[in-house]
Amino acid sequence: MSLAHAVLTSLLEKASSGYDLARRFDKSIGYFWHATHQQIYRELARMEAAGWVEASIPADAGKTRKKEYRVLAAGRQELARWAQQEAPPMDLRDEFTVKLRADAVLGEVDLSPEVRRHIALHEERLAQYREIETRDFPSTRALSRGQRIQYMILKKGILYEQGEIDWGREMLTAMEGA
Repeated sequence: MSLAHAVLTSLLEKASSGYDLARRFDKSIGYFWHATHQQIYRELARMEAAGWVEASIPADAGKTRKKEYRVLAAGRQELARWAQQEAPPMDLRDEFTVKLRADAVLGEVDLSPEVRRHIALHEERLAQYREIETRDFPSTRALSRGQRIQYMILKKGILYEQGEIDWGREMLTAMEGA
């Protein structure tokens, strides 16, 4: 996946300035596709040059002259083309797992404090996801197709975080030899 496709998706959800896009990105797509604000700004410039997006200065921009980006037809076509391509399964590259393997062969490294830290980080992210679930997807409200898809994406994150917590607790038990 390229950053361009993530940005196109986010801009189709809501036309935005680069700054607002980067802030929204951090709170949505950023949970599963990381990009710095600088990378997003560079990508916006490339996409504008490619004719996928257009920037305009809204009437209420005042002295800031802040540009607002919106997706053009060519950008929608590119996103549709890309979305229909096969996606490879997630490629897991996890430095911490390699460190655990090192602990297993060395026998002299105790990574249990780091496992506990990882559990705490995953518990924190799980709490964030649960808060989003409660706020955006109350069980009493009927959801549109798009909202159901968004909820399932959130649910994937919830299941991932819960799985990491469960695995971490099991790892601690294995490390303690109990």
